[in-house]
Order: sequence, then structure tokens, then C-alpha cells
Amino acid sequence: MREFLGHLAPGARVLDLGCGRGSFPAAAYPLRIVRMDVVRPPADPAAFAVQADAARLPFRDACFEAIVANHSLEHFVDLAAVLAEIRRVLKPGGSLFVSVPDATTWSDRLYRFLARRGGHVNRFRSAAEVERLVSESTGLPCRGRRVLFTSLAFLHPENRQGRRAGRLLLVAGVGERTLKWTTWLARKLDRRLGTRLSIYGWVFYFGAVPERVDATPWTNVCVRCGAAHPFSRLAAEGAINLEAWIAEFRCPDCGTWGLYTNDADYRDAT
Repeated sequence: MREFLGHLAPGARVLDLGCGRGSFPAAAYPLRIVRMDVVRPPADPAAFAVQADAARLPFRDACFEAIVANHSLEHFVDLAAVLAEIRRVLKPGGSLFVSVPDATTWSDRLYRFLARRGGHVNRFRSAAEVERLVSESTGLPCRGRRVLFTSLAFLHPENRQGRRAGRLLLVAGVGERTLKWTTWLARKLDRRLGTRLSIYGWVFYFGAVPERVDATPWTNVCVRCGAAHPFSRLAAEGAINLEAWIAEFRCPDCGTWGLYTNDADYRDAT
């Protein structure tokens, strides 16, 4: 999110669309951020402003410099109407951030099975499909995309709290240590065998993105909070321990330690 929001001028209006409690920490950016979802989150944060249907946005035309649709397009029943509304409320020269799961991956299938589809009414099966759909509907060119790697954070005990047990009982014994080793081993198998066990989906950058998007995947993903971090940030913050028996990284957002992998080894992931 930093590479997308960081170029905006202070005070720019940003719509966080279908965001639940929020897709990113608002305090980290000097922007005018509007959180919006059809359901008000259980804990109503001060930053949450609007409860509305994304297919009928209660905003005037061309009022946002940027829109974030972070893992939300898969949830919209009337996706065509939502994309038309995005086009309407985005200013000329604006930018759009989209991330979606790849419905063909093992991790997304597992999530949908355990969460009884998890509200995913739209299943995207190729990056080209998403790119074409969004560009044609919004008129925004795609400036770049990146493959997303999973940490299976939805299985972390802290992230299962408050959910109905049901099929989650099948993973009742799964803890943080298991998730670290499972995702690390999945990445190693992907590199050696060309599988896609650790891939989750894609992120796309549409519209006015001032810099060339680095498509190198961010493979170091926190098993607790689910945040992915590029090597440059981990190195700058001294959050990598290469002296350990197996290299580790510390999540800059929540402080959880994970098993480190080299992003450059996965440049060809699709």
C-alpha cells in the first residue's frame, strides 16, 4: 500500500472500498481517507465513516484522487455496477489499487472451504481476466501487477476468534509455529518444483501511478497479521536475521517472527 498511497499529495481524498475495519492504517498517511463498507464493523473505529452499497456510492462525481479495493471485488454481487461507480467517483488522472485472490490456488480453495465460501461470489482465475475486466469497465490502464504470496494468516488462532467453529474445528490444532513452517516449505517446493502452493492472488495498479511498478513478489508475509513486506523495507528496519539456522524476518507491523525467503528467487511466479 505504501507504494500506491505514498505518491499522493497531502490531503488527497482516498476511498477505502469494502474495507471492513480498514485496509491500511490511516494514521500512516496525511490523506483524507473515507472508509466504506455495506456492514458496519463490530468495533466501530473512528476512521470508519460510511455504511453503503458499493454498487450505489453516495458520493458526487469525480471526488476521489484514489480508490483502494483491497480484497473486496470478489465480494460484490453486482460487480459491473461497482466498477461503473468506481469510474464515476474517481477523478480524471486518478489511481486505483485492486487486490484479489486467485480462485485456482490451494490457499484460496482452503479458505473458501473452511469459511463456507467466505463471501466470495466472484472467482477470478487469471490475472489477464482481472486486468481486462477492470480496465474495460473503468477506462484505467493497468500500470503493473504483483503476485501475492499467502501466509495462511486466516488460520492463525488470533484470526479465528469470534468465528463460528464449524469446519474450523478441522484446523483447531494449527498454531503460529505450524503456519511458519507450512508456508516456508510451500515456498521452497514452489521454487524447486514449479508448483503454486504458496501463491494467493494478485495486486494490480491502475491509472496514474507515477513510478514503474516493481513486479518482484513480496514473499515474506506475516502469519499473524497477514502483511507482506519487501526486502528493502525489512533490510532498512534491520528486520532480517540471516545468522539463524534458518533465516528469519520480523514483521515491522506486528513484531511477529517468520521464516525468511529471498524475493528474487520468485520473480517468475505467476
